[in-house]
Amino acid sequence: GPCQMMEPFMEELAAEWKGRVRVCKMNVDENPRTSSRFQIQSIPTILVFDNGQLKKTVAGALPKHSIVQAVSPFIAG
Repeated sequence: GPCQMMEPFMEELAAEWKGRVRVCKMNVDENPRTSSRFQIQSIPTILVFDNGQLKKTVAGALPKHSIVQAVSPFIAG
C-alpha cells in the first residue's frame, strides 16, 4: 500500500542524492528488533541519520516534495 506508493519517487531521490545520501528500505516484519529499537509504529517511516545519529523521523505516506523538505537540511551541497 503506502510503501509501494512511495517507492518510485524514493528511487528517484536515491538517484538524485547519490553520493550524498544513502537511501535504504527495510521490511519491519522481517526486522522486528530494528523497528523496536527505533520505535517504528507506522509504516512507511523514514529515519534520517547523520554520522550514525538519528536526527529526524518522518512517519506516514508523504509526497515527494515533503520528503525533500524533511531531508534537505541534512544533505550537503
